[in-house]
Amino acid sequence: MSGPDTADSHDRHVFRATGAAPTGQPHPLPPAPPWRRFRGGPPQLPPPDDEQAALRRLGHVDAVPQLDPESVDVVNAALLLRRPLLVTGAPGVGKSTLAYLISRELGLGRVLEWNVVSRTTLRDGLYSHDALGRAQAIAAWRAGLGTTATTDGGDSGQPTPALGDFITLGPLGTALLPFSRPRVLLVDELDKSDIDLPNDLLHVLENGSYEIPELVRDATDSATVHISDPGRFADVRHGRVECAEFPVVVITSNGEREFPAAFRRRCLPLEMPTPSREQLLGIVESHLRARPPEAEALVDLFLKRVEAGGTHSLDQLLNAVQLTTAGTFRADAGGRKLLEMLLRDLAKGR
Repeated sequence: MSGPDTADSHDRHVFRATGAAPTGQPHPLPPAPPWRRFRGGPPQLPPPDDEQAALRRLGHVDAVPQLDPESVDVVNAALLLRRPLLVTGAPGVGKSTLAYLISRELGLGRVLEWNVVSRTTLRDGLYSHDALGRAQAIAAWRAGLGTTATTDGGDSGQPTPALGDFITLGPLGTALLPFSRPRVLLVDELDKSDIDLPNDLLHVLENGSYEIPELVRDATDSATVHISDPGRFADVRHGRVECAEFPVVVITSNGEREFPAAFRRRCLPLEMPTPSREQLLGIVESHLRARPPEAEALVDLFLKRVEAGGTHSLDQLLNAVQLTTAGTFRADAGGRKLLEMLLRDLAKGR
C-alpha cells in the first residue's frame, strides 16, 4: 500500500494525517461495504464546525504527516470498512487528538466527545430523559399555567408539553443520526468504564441503530429532540434512530484492562507510538507558529526521558517550550528547576 504522501490518482488513501482542512469540496469517502450500509432517515442538516476546538488540539498545521505510514494505513482501513478504531498507547501521546485530525482533514465537522468514567452507562452516550422536568411541566400545564381562557369563553389550547422537549441525544446517539457524511465520535478512555460497557456497545456498533423506549411508547409518530450539537434538533420517528453513514469512531484506551474478544473483533487496533523527533518539532511549530531555538533542545530532553521509560505527555513539552519561548524563563539557572517540574515523570506522582 502506498504511503500517505503519494499523489497518485489511484491512491486509496482519503486520509493522509496532515490535519490540513480541505480547500474546496471535501474529499468523498469510498462507498461502505455492503454489510456496513445503513438506511436511516430523515436526512440531517450538515453538522457545525468547531475550529476553535480543532485549533486547541492541532494548532495551525502544515501539510506534513503527523502519523507514521503504518498508522495512516490503519486509519484508512477503518474509514473504508466503517469500523471503529481502538487506539492504545501511553497517556498523553496524542490518541484523542487523532479524532480532530481526521475530522479537520476530511471536513466532517464538529467532533462529538464522549468522556467515559467508571459510572458511565450506554444510555449516557445514547440519550438522556429529563423525566422530572417533564413531570413539573405537565403539572404546571394541568394547574392552568399553560392554558388561559380566551375573551370569547374558549381556550387558548396550548398543547401538552411535548416529550421530545425533555430528551437530549448524547454524543453516541447524535453520531448515529442519519447525516449524509459520517460524524466523528471520540470515545475517550473506555478502559476506565464499568466492565459491562464494552459489551453493551456491541449491538450499537454492529447495527448502527438504537431505540429510545420513551418515544417508542409515545402515541405520536415523530418527536423533535435536542442533540449534542449546541442549538440543534433532530426528528426521531417511531422512537428509533439509525445512521445513514456509520460514524468515524475513535475509541482510546490507556491499557488499564483488556476488552472482550467480541468487542475487539469489531474494532481495528491502532497502537500510537511516541512521535519522532521531527514530528515533535512539527507539533511544536504547529501550535506556536514558529520553531524557536530552544525547541530542539527541549524536544531532545523530552525524548531522552521517554526512552528512559518515563511517562510523559505532549502537553508537558508544549508547556516547557511556551515558557522558554516567552522569555520569562530560561532553560538554565533559576529556570532549570521549573523545567524539571514541567517535564517530571507523571508515573511518579509529585
